[in-house]
Parts: sequence; structure tokens; C-alpha cells
Amino acid sequence: MKLDIYVNYKGNCREAFKFYEKHLGGKILMMSTFKDMPDSSNIPEERKNDILHARIEIGDSVLMGADIPHAEPMRSAYLSLSVDSDEEAERIYGLLSEDGEIFMKMESTFYASRFAMLRDKFGTNWMLLCEK
Repeated sequence: MKLDIYVNYKGNCREAFKFYEKHLGGKILMMSTFKDMPDSSNIPEERKNDILHARIEIGDSVLMGADIPHAEPMRSAYLSLSVDSDEEAERIYGLLSEDGEIFMKMESTFYASRFAMLRDKFGTNWMLLCEK
């Protein structure tokens, strides 16, 4: 059994996955659009290039996603990203927090040399952790 994560994006799934691939060392495994469906005749023209289903591998995990017009930002769930160094935590924090929303700024805690909680510009909530 394997548990993966699926996130709905409000029209920016492609942009989010390309960003994660570039900055988090991910590898996009697939990205299909609504126009790729066998019969896309009932799909509105403005949605044909939206992502129907995408998969990216980040570390040992798979993140899947799609463009859903009325998707809402994540509220009570986070993608938790553990890194091996304070420098990597700070680098990723800078990238993911840019144009996003910081819930807990990057700092040292009793359990981690670096920890932060934020929502990136794509609407995805992240916990960044470099354990002591």
C-alpha cells in the first residue's frame, strides 16, 4: 500500500509543478490536459489546456494534481518537506514563501534547527523541517 497526495489547483497546476520540478529537484512523471481526453468535445475551449491530471515525484513521494476552477487553498493540511541542512531549508523557504503567505516564519525550535509553515503562491501549504 502507498499513500500519495493529490492537490487541486485553481488553474495553475502546470506552473506549480514546473516550479516544484525546478526548485525542489522534482521530476514530472506525467501531465495531461483536458484536450488529451479521448472525447474532449464537451470540454469548453477555455479549459482544454487545463491540467486534467499531473504527477511529480519529489524525493520518495508523489504529488498529483489537477486544475479545478473553484479549488480553494489548502486549509488544515500541509505537505511536509524534510531537508538535510539549514541552508537547504532557508533556500526552499525563500522560494516557497515568495508571493505566498507565512504562517510561522523560519526559526529554530526545540525539535528542529529550522522549521516553518507557509502557503506558496499556488495555494499549497508547506511545513519545512530540518530536524536536529
